[in-house]
Amino acid sequence: MENETYSMPRLGDPAPAFEAVTTQGTIHFPSDFRGKWIILFSHPSDFTPVCTSEFMTFGKMAQEFADLNCQLVGLSVDGLYSHIAWLRTIREKIEFNGIKNIEITFPLIADLSMNVARMYGMLQPGESKTQAVRAVFFIDPQGIIRSIIYYPLSLGRNFDEIKRVLIGLQTIDKFDVALPADWRPGSDVIVPTASTMGMAEERTEGKTEEGAVCYDWFFCLKKLPREEVEAALGK
Repeated sequence: MENETYSMPRLGDPAPAFEAVTTQGTIHFPSDFRGKWIILFSHPSDFTPVCTSEFMTFGKMAQEFADLNCQLVGLSVDGLYSHIAWLRTIREKIEFNGIKNIEITFPLIADLSMNVARMYGMLQPGESKTQAVRAVFFIDPQGIIRSIIYYPLSLGRNFDEIKRVLIGLQTIDKFDVALPADWRPGSDVIVPTASTMGMAEERTEGKTEEGAVCYDWFFCLKKLPREEVEAALGK
C-alpha cells in the first residue's frame, strides 16, 4: 500500500487526470489546458516563508510563462479558504526581492484529501508524510509529462532553471535538436546522433548537416541564434 500511495508518474507518461477545486474555480486537469504547456508545482504549506517567496516569484513571472504558452497550476494540501487568505496576505503585506502588491491569478489547488499529491508522488515520506515537497512537473500540450524536478521542503526553487527547462523542451520539439550542458537560447545545439553506422561514416567523412561542426561522429554542434528560438516560441 505504501508503494502505491507514494508512487509517481514517469517521464513520457500521460499526466494523471483529476478534477479539483482551486482559487480560480473547479478545473479538469490536464484537459482544461490542452494545447498549452503546463507547469504543475506543489508547495508544502500556506503561510510559510519559503513558499511565500516562491509564490511571489511565480506571480511576478506569470506573464513570462504565459508568453511561452504555459499555464501555471499550484497545489498544496491546504484548504481553499486557507489559500485565499494566504494569497490576500501576500498581496497586502509581503515584500520580497522588490516584489510587492503581487496578485496571484493562476489556479492554486486545494488538496486537503492529498489525493492529487499522492497521485503525482508529491508526498515523500522521508521529508514529510503530511506535506507535499516542492515538485515541478512540465507537461506538454498533448498532456505528456516531459520533465520533473524535486526540491526538499527547506530549499526554494531556482526559477531561472524552471524557465530554462521550459524553453529547452520547446526548442527540442520545434527544431529537432538536443541541448548540451548549461544551454541557453543562443548557445550551440547538438545535432542528434546518427542512428546507423552508415550515417556515422558519412559524418566522419565531412558529409554532415549544413552548418554543423563535428568533433567525432557522436558529437556534432551547430548554431541556433537566440532570435530564431524566440521567434519560433512566440517571444
